Amino acid sequence: MKLSLFDYYLPPELIAQEPTKPRDKCRLLVLKRKTGEIFHRYFFNLTEFLNPGDVLVFNNSKVIPARFNFKKPTGGKMEIFLIKELSANSWEVLLGGRGKRIGLELFFEKNGKNLLKARIVERKGNGLWRVEFDKRGQALKKIIWKYGQVPTPPYIKKASNFKDYQTIYAQKEGSVAAPTAGLHFTRRLIKKLKRKGIQTEYLTLHVGLGTFAPVREEIVEKHRLEPEWVEIDKEVARRLTQAIKEKRRIIAVGTTVVRALESAYRKGEIVPLNQWVNLFIYPPYKFKVVQGMITNFHLPKSTLFILVSAFAGLSLIKRAYNEAIRRKYKFYSFGEAMLIL
Repeated sequence: MKLSLFDYYLPPELIAQEPTKPRDKCRLLVLKRKTGEIFHRYFFNLTEFLNPGDVLVFNNSKVIPARFNFKKPTGGKMEIFLIKELSANSWEVLLGGRGKRIGLELFFEKNGKNLLKARIVERKGNGLWRVEFDKRGQALKKIIWKYGQVPTPPYIKKASNFKDYQTIYAQKEGSVAAPTAGLHFTRRLIKKLKRKGIQTEYLTLHVGLGTFAPVREEIVEKHRLEPEWVEIDKEVARRLTQAIKEKRRIIAVGTTVVRALESAYRKGEIVPLNQWVNLFIYPPYKFKVVQGMITNFHLPKSTLFILVSAFAGLSLIKRAYNEAIRRKYKFYSFGEAMLIL
């Protein structure tokens, strides 16, 4: 398939620059795959479309403050965007700025004091580099959490509060971008879901380059995802397997959960995972676990837009997106939500 099939035009003013507050008052477009029906609600109306016994699966990964502005010895700036921890003092990173080379030393300063030094030690594929820091372990993590900046995407021009870019149920540190479908949930809404008999489960997928890297291949099938770390507890796996056997609906909160669940499927069961996965879902993928999905509106030609197109069908997804644009829904990370059933 050609990548151009997954393109569409979005008016720039529809790119959300800040989240809806309260979170669950954003709009919700509901798309039914079998009938093609489209409904327009608010996110707090989610329970209207769910049934007792349905299972909602969330990604509880916690976003780290992954963006830093370092200085070169010449005084120029170079951004370090943390992607993947490799060891106690070594990270895979994206580097922003000119003059990248192996051996270059970079310095992070605050109030004229040098707090952290980084050295570029290896060039990797996909624009990634490996750097080593002069601090390690907890000492390095303390600096990251104290001084790192919110890793919002470049299309968000307004300064963001870090709390706004974190789900309310985030627990396990490791993502460098938010699993944004979960940003719409409030504690009030989760209580409402439980009162209706909706089962809630949590897994972990640390969002990295595999989720947000652009597709550079003209033929979709040639694209390869960067691996991301997934953890599914054995008790969670057992309960999800039970739901499958009882033919209850499993609804993923976000594309990261879809990829984690589909990666964990083995002969009618969900197996525990603690491993890197890089499942790239594109049409005509046959879904084995997920019967519903809560998701945001995604960038054209992205792996996320390709995934939802595989789930609902490209023509139906394009019709839903055109309807959302016509009604001026907000798109992307801080944008509004979609429920596909």
